[in-house]
Amino acid sequence: MCGKRTLAAVAGVVAAALAVPSHAAGLFLTEMGTPDLGTAAAGRAATADNAAIAFGNPAGMTRLDQSQILVGIQPAYGVSRFDRDSATTVSGGNGGNALGFIPGLGAYFVYSASPDIKFGLSLGSNFGLSAQYQSNWSGRYYSLKSELVTLGAYPVAAYRINRWLSIGAGAQIIYGKLDYKTGINDVLDGGDGSISVDSGDVGYGGMAGILIEPVEGTRFGITYQSQVKLDFKDRPKTNNLGPLFSDALDVSGLSGSKIDLGLTIPNQVMISGYHDITDTIAIVGNVVWQQWSQFGQPTLEVTSTTSGSATTDLDYNDTWGFAIGGRYRFAPAWLWSVGFAYDTSPMSKSQRTPALPLDRQFRIGTGVQYALNERATVGVAYEYVNLGDADLSRSKPLAGTLQGDYSTNEIHFFNATLNWKF
Repeated sequence: MCGKRTLAAVAGVVAAALAVPSHAAGLFLTEMGTPDLGTAAAGRAATADNAAIAFGNPAGMTRLDQSQILVGIQPAYGVSRFDRDSATTVSGGNGGNALGFIPGLGAYFVYSASPDIKFGLSLGSNFGLSAQYQSNWSGRYYSLKSELVTLGAYPVAAYRINRWLSIGAGAQIIYGKLDYKTGINDVLDGGDGSISVDSGDVGYGGMAGILIEPVEGTRFGITYQSQVKLDFKDRPKTNNLGPLFSDALDVSGLSGSKIDLGLTIPNQVMISGYHDITDTIAIVGNVVWQQWSQFGQPTLEVTSTTSGSATTDLDYNDTWGFAIGGRYRFAPAWLWSVGFAYDTSPMSKSQRTPALPLDRQFRIGTGVQYALNERATVGVAYEYVNLGDADLSRSKPLAGTLQGDYSTNEIHFFNATLNWKF
């Protein structure tokens, strides 16, 4: 038992360093400290020209003629400000900026065992959320803090079957740490209290990919990532509740009992294309499907004085994403990239909560890479992410009515990468 706790503590420290927590409006992250930030991830499963392909499409590792490692540093800053409208019934402010500074790192390694057999390992995060509001805001009874930090280790292998076809597969090992806090309207004693859950778990899944290159300069990549279940179970902690409300929760059975905030990271399928138009210009693109209907029920709310549960079951819709971009080699050592991506929303206005205000998103990215020599390539990139208005309308007996939208809802990503061949 002690060893498991030590391992979990170490994993938590590593996750804090490598994971990339994002706003609840975009739990799936394409921003992973990789050079394709410059194309908004367009072409991720087909480009196959650096070690990050170990995650993007393990089959693409067969295009790398040497062992190599890529590391990326990715700081970001997000602005997410909620504007309540006149239908909101609870007094308080708008919650301030729910985002702020977001650290991020990624690391990718490919070992070339032979021209046709490759092994890879990726460390990073492609799933997470972070939103924290001021304690006196008008939506405090729906959410004060919602944070999910994940760290994934992805060991993979690839084999080139023939000149035009390669396959790859591997595992997903994901550590997740969930930290939720929600206000409680203590109508029996007067004043405000809160309920919180802090839990961690490890989940497992698989991933696979195919790379097809019918002619030189044209490639198609298909990747599949299976769902990963994270089972967050914890006894909720309450704070600042009066004796009458505390007694009511005891009677209901909520106080002192474990609640289940487990969630499922959805299945994902990505189809990518890469095509050289000329010797210096290439076009890249993606189509992505994500099975959000299997996501789960990760919302923490106490809706009445007789609540026997603090979880709210929300229904989500599967989503589609589309991306297109281009790359231009304007000098032998220089490569410029640009791209645009759009993802549909997994939920409607009535389903949204301040803890998970998921909406449509679009991304615009650009970046440049420079080959220092035959072994080392450095790059910098920037991406703007618009997370949508995420307008919501929630109404519960204790929590009141919260209605409005996110007037400013965006993240600015920056990264610097180094790919080293050896």
